[in-house]
Amino acid sequence: MSAKKKVGILGASGYTGAELVRLLLRHPKMEIALMTADRRAGAAMGDVFPQFAPYDLPRLVSIDQTDWAQAGLDLIFCALPHATTQTVLKDVMAKAPETKVVDLSADFRLTDPAAYAKWYGHEHHALELQKEAVYGLVEIYRRDIKKARLIANPGCYTSCAQLPLIPLLKAKAIEPDEIVIDAKSGMTGAGRSAKEEMLFSEVSEGTHAYGVGHHRHMAELDQEFSKAAGKEVVVSFTPHLMPMNRGILSTIYVRGRRGKTPEELHAILAEQYAKEPFVYVLPFGKTPQTRHVRGSNMTFIGVAADRIPGRAIIISTLDNLTKGASGQAVQNANLLLGFAETTGIDLPAMFP
Repeated sequence: MSAKKKVGILGASGYTGAELVRLLLRHPKMEIALMTADRRAGAAMGDVFPQFAPYDLPRLVSIDQTDWAQAGLDLIFCALPHATTQTVLKDVMAKAPETKVVDLSADFRLTDPAAYAKWYGHEHHALELQKEAVYGLVEIYRRDIKKARLIANPGCYTSCAQLPLIPLLKAKAIEPDEIVIDAKSGMTGAGRSAKEEMLFSEVSEGTHAYGVGHHRHMAELDQEFSKAAGKEVVVSFTPHLMPMNRGILSTIYVRGRRGKTPEELHAILAEQYAKEPFVYVLPFGKTPQTRHVRGSNMTFIGVAADRIPGRAIIISTLDNLTKGASGQAVQNANLLLGFAETTGIDLPAMFP
């Protein structure tokens, strides 16, 4: 057998970092050779996440302690916060230009520097890298991903909405100006940092909307939907926080274009994803639940008829840590390294 590819995880002490470790420990063709976590530098991964104590993993180190030119990594997963990522990767990729990168932050998802500055409040500090980054929604950009050096892994909310809507927009089957996305996410979508508003007593037994009218994922949605539709698209999107650990569920309201019925919209999606390993379109009228995809790299999509003629209700769900982040990152890495796309991530959901 050929030697495993050596990979590194930047930001391994967060939730997406831990999910990467969970998946890569069983990956037959990748080996975790380096993990960084500045605040926990020097610690064993089992001290940060006890579930990894039995496994032989490298100790966590700080990014500043790493000699990237000598690290010999084939690929890096970057699970750092936005803004931090662009400055780190600018340095890393200059010192190790042959190393491929899958970035899980938002830093390289927006192709327009002005849009980035508007939504994130500062100028982009790695514009040359931003120009070469490929948006990593595999089912849509598979060919481009295979040839790339830097992948911008999509957001969790955006993946959940884009997978059902992009094929319909490309087919001109729905009205692009009448899309409403009502999305709900589990707590891990907010990251692992200690925040008062994320305490158990603050979120348990309730749910609430946030980022109303100004959530940053709106820019990512508008960008990809406009590409698909061939015209400017501005969607209505509202996220909600749910008292659960994992999962995203998007309820999407659309109107068929030129008489397209909900059944016809369903047929377009069923044909589009018939051979895709990680997208499953349910029979017409059936709707998915977050528990159906928990811990898996799957996206489940259901289509039902609204009682208003011509309108359809699309429900899409995925695990925000897996298909919404780390699982999709491994899916991208498999393509970059020439492996079968499903390698190491073809796992059924954890139920119950």
